[in-house]
Amino acid sequence: MIEQVLGSENLQAAWRRVKANAGAAGMDGMTVKDFSAFARKHWPRIRTALMEGTYRPAPVRREFISKPDGSKRPLGVPTVLDRVIQQALAQVLTPLFEGGFSDHSYGFRQGRNAHQAVREVERPVGRKDAALRWTVT
Repeated sequence: MIEQVLGSENLQAAWRRVKANAGAAGMDGMTVKDFSAFARKHWPRIRTALMEGTYRPAPVRREFISKPDGSKRPLGVPTVLDRVIQQALAQVLTPLFEGGFSDHSYGFRQGRNAHQAVREVERPVGRKDAALRWTVT
């Protein structure tokens, strides 16, 4: 399966997705703009580490995002390299597991969000599957 994850087409799709999101730099300070040159130079070493199981993700940079109530929510910002690898993994693993998830599962799933989960819980109680509604997270 690691061959699928590290396949050229899968990695290119993962990179396009990370690049489109254009997130902030991680602990290493590398921006999305700088990643291509880095990857061209270092990819053989990174690929070998991934294939051998010796690759270790970098520490995550901690940021705090203000919430409407004035409190702050912690956010972890991985390096661009780790985001590309995570995306490549997700693209291979998600199709394998998605079919086994409950229709009432909303957390961390593509095309689903907390607002949809709340709407599901607020539907009328008389539904046949009403007991399941209270386990939605």
